[in-house]
Amino acid sequence: MTSTDDWVTKIPTCDLCRAAKITPWYHEDDICWIAECEICETPMVVWRSHGVKPSPEHLAHMHARLRDVAATHFGEIYVDDHMRNIPDHYHAHGRPVGGFFGIDFKRKT
Repeated sequence: MTSTDDWVTKIPTCDLCRAAKITPWYHEDDICWIAECEICETPMVVWRSHGVKPSPEHLAHMHARLRDVAATHFGEIYVDDHMRNIPDHYHAHGRPVGGFFGIDFKRKT
């Protein structure tokens, strides 16, 4: 795995670069972190580097981790990587199949 010092760019004014732990976190590694989205209450994977074009390897890694977290904590998902509110930092939501917001999940107990 690549050292973060080799490829990570951070922008001090970017909320996703700051990675404040304001909602539950489910995963973090050198490539990404996954937390519950503050707005839609779905799992959200965030690339550690500021930008919108992760490598194919990083993209596959992030989507796989997002599916793992969803399978454990939320339920079946589809990956939605349309970056509505923060369009300049790659992130993707794990949306519930047949829904959009976290309330649409049939939560695991």
